[in-house]
Amino acid sequence: MSVVVPADAWLVAIDLQQVFTGDSPWATPRYDEAAAGTQRLLPRFAGRTVFTRFVAPERPRGAWVPYYREWSFALVPDADPLYALTDPFAAAVTEGRARVVTEPTFGKWGTDLQAVVGDHPHLVLTGVSTDCCVVSTALAAADAGATVTVVADACAGASDEDHERALALMRLYAPLVTVVDRGTDLVTGQV
Repeated sequence: MSVVVPADAWLVAIDLQQVFTGDSPWATPRYDEAAAGTQRLLPRFAGRTVFTRFVAPERPRGAWVPYYREWSFALVPDADPLYALTDPFAAAVTEGRARVVTEPTFGKWGTDLQAVVGDHPHLVLTGVSTDCCVVSTALAAADAGATVTVVADACAGASDEDHERALALMRLYAPLVTVVDRGTDLVTGQV
């Protein structure tokens, strides 16, 4: 199924960071596939790409207190290499080809991202983890009036089952949220 996205749509690549790779307790098993899917889309969104970063809060509050009790390895400053974007995404930011929004929350929709993409943008979401930060961002953005397209082959979940469940959940939000199977399903044009 092809989906038309406007020429001014934004690619928002969620949390393509070191902390979700390798032997990290938060490693996403299909991270490399999500990163490759995102990388294939970068040329189509030149000048309209945002990478998000999940970081620990300086001082956890509320429900985050027991969360970080369980995941204490992640309580490091946001400049720690653990929270760095992986390559080639870090290079895209360094070279000024993309912007970064950093949040200590799963969902990345908020005033910082909105300041970059506008009040009611069309967002094309990729990244990790489909069942956590991607779904949290997609639903909040759609609820705020953004049009959201999620590219399934450029996302990865904590497991294949969790990935599929998150995609199924987001499909329930149509037409506010559209899930496409592949990046090649995106057609740029007038909406």
